[in-house]
Amino acid sequence: MRIVYLNSCGKLGGSETSLREVLASIRAAEPVWELWLVLGEDGPLADIARGLGVEVVVKPFPASLGRLGDSGGVKAGWNLLRSSVATAGYVRDLASLLRRIKPDIIHTNALKMHLLGAWARPRGTPLIWHIHDYVGARPLMSRFLRMSSGACTLAIANSKSVASDIERLFPGLRVVPVYNAIDLHRFAPTGKTLDLDAAAGLAPAPSGTVRVGLVATFARWKGHKIFLDAFSRLDSKMPVRGYIIGGPIYQTAGSQWSCKELEQARDQLGLAGKIGFTGFLNESDAAMRSLDVVVHASTQPEPFGMVIIEAMACGKAVIASQSGGSSELFEDGENGLGHPSGDAAALANQIRRLAGDAALRERLGVQARATAERLYDNRRLSTELRAAYELASHADSTHRGKPVGAEPELAALPSRRIEGP
Repeated sequence: MRIVYLNSCGKLGGSETSLREVLASIRAAEPVWELWLVLGEDGPLADIARGLGVEVVVKPFPASLGRLGDSGGVKAGWNLLRSSVATAGYVRDLASLLRRIKPDIIHTNALKMHLLGAWARPRGTPLIWHIHDYVGARPLMSRFLRMSSGACTLAIANSKSVASDIERLFPGLRVVPVYNAIDLHRFAPTGKTLDLDAAAGLAPAPSGTVRVGLVATFARWKGHKIFLDAFSRLDSKMPVRGYIIGGPIYQTAGSQWSCKELEQARDQLGLAGKIGFTGFLNESDAAMRSLDVVVHASTQPEPFGMVIIEAMACGKAVIASQSGGSSELFEDGENGLGHPSGDAAALANQIRRLAGDAALRERLGVQARATAERLYDNRRLSTELRAAYELASHADSTHRGKPVGAEPELAALPSRRIEGP
């Protein structure tokens, strides 16, 4: 089997972290398969893939294509027109590359690459869209994906919530939900830690300080300002310190905060010295082990939430938004705590609750690790993905519109296997 994976970003956001585990699980299960990764920009993901024995081709996006996104309303439409010539050239080059590689499967992992893969795939080559976003929330992208969905053989969704969104937008397209997974040996309660105070340029925290961290890219919907607002509602004498771990990683214009904007928001709330910015840390597992509480604060429905399961695997008490796919990953009060999306007061209450109760933090962390071991081990990915690849390889036009489960070979697919926490 020769598989080509297409991904826009070379840095490690949530979908890139998911792809890292996909590559690792397939390589471990099928060492003789030929795996290729085509990236729209260079970055850490390229080196990680090479280390797994994947052939990597960095084919940089033209600047106009890299900046293209749904942000900006009417402006996005003009940006699309301005990028059309460069995009057409990129598609031609990508199509030529794919013809040379002659893949058995094309597996795309990002919205732009779903489109580019549909336009560039060699005739007759199965195309799998691995969808990590609510396409329905992207007016421009959803329109183009609907127009191009006839080229897609199968869609993999990273949660049941995302699967429902896909089924609504693309009637007749086969959709298989496959939960993301992680390396439980890397993301574990014991292991290396980091000096987050030094990374953030803060003075060492006093003994007994409870460390609370938001781990996220700087996408505007990831809840950084909700996190800052929640901290401003805590008693200034409470022994807690906050850390914002991550940074801007995408090329798309208008879609993310700058560090300067968030630092200004922090200072305006009087939180200088109380919250620090570490920037992007390569050892995210070590960063999580250095925290007492990990916060997920997305203000929009979260398609999945890799940070949630990574923190759970590290045995940490997690506070997560209860919206979208993230609500499928934990049970409030059992293996994590929830808060309504965008509600800074509710988030502050949960931080306050955990900061004052070490036993609760410990109990939630133990249950979180047990859940991760049961549901999010990356060893299950290869089984589920190989079943999807087999189905896509044998699909033909008669499959479109047939109900999932109509063929015997679907018995192994995760649509029959996924369970909640």
